[in-house]
Amino acid sequence: MSDLAPAPRTRSLGTSGLTVSSLAWGMWRFAGSREDTARLVHAVLDSGITFFDTADIYGFNGHSGFGDAEALFGEVMAADPSIRGRIVLATKGGIMPPLPYDQSGPYLSGALDASLRRLKTDRVELYQIHRPDILAHPQEVARTLTDAVAAGKIASIGVSNMTVAQIAALQHFLGSVPIVATQPEISPLRIDCIENGELDQAMVMGMTPLAWSPLGGGRLAAPESDRDRAVAAALDVAAETHGVSRTAAAYSWLMAHPSGIIPIVGTQNAARVAEAADAYAVRWTRAQWYAVLVAARGIPLP
Repeated sequence: MSDLAPAPRTRSLGTSGLTVSSLAWGMWRFAGSREDTARLVHAVLDSGITFFDTADIYGFNGHSGFGDAEALFGEVMAADPSIRGRIVLATKGGIMPPLPYDQSGPYLSGALDASLRRLKTDRVELYQIHRPDILAHPQEVARTLTDAVAAGKIASIGVSNMTVAQIAALQHFLGSVPIVATQPEISPLRIDCIENGELDQAMVMGMTPLAWSPLGGGRLAAPESDRDRAVAAALDVAAETHGVSRTAAAYSWLMAHPSGIIPIVGTQNAARVAEAADAYAVRWTRAQWYAVLVAARGIPLP
């Protein structure tokens, strides 16, 4: 029985022509002084991660702070311009407090421009629709995005938290401009994407899946239920075999999927970012990989 190949250090970002690190770093908790955050950014780069993912709503606490994470990262890059040339930068838009979502043409276009101003850059490599706006026709969203591509403001288009049908509808109206990435919640504790067709669609369309909350919101580190503990125990088998943490094993479990999942490492702790790179050392057997899946399902495979 053949083992699965270990994850490569880099991957192609869909059909964009961009090469990104096989782990990404997420900034939804990015905060602090410019000096401290600059040190953290350099620690992330030192770990080999060059794919940075943020969003305009990161920093919002329910009352204030909209755009704060982007603005802080923009200040860090302005203080050290070398950073911008070393990263592939992704951001998201389409959530507008106190409304849930707004992807009308005027709002989405303005949201992109505001993100670019906060980030102090003239374009981002990946711009993602953060969550689907049911009241926005996908043709209007597509027109806004293709105009932004034509204007050079974004290099490629992605989506986040969209269903298979919503992605297909948006791609229909985008025409020859491809959706290159999809960002759902995926973890050994949330395997919906593996079984509901989302990852199959990604492979058919050539989209790279980006996994947010790949550690199950922290429940892999501190299991709460019998199911959590069963999944953690299955991960520990591979972790102990390869001398890595359960966290690294969880990342590598996702990365072993043939769709080329890129886990988004959300920690703001430099040591834990460095630890994530241990995921590259794990080589899963099929039996071990499926044992995690069965534990997550809670019932045997047919």
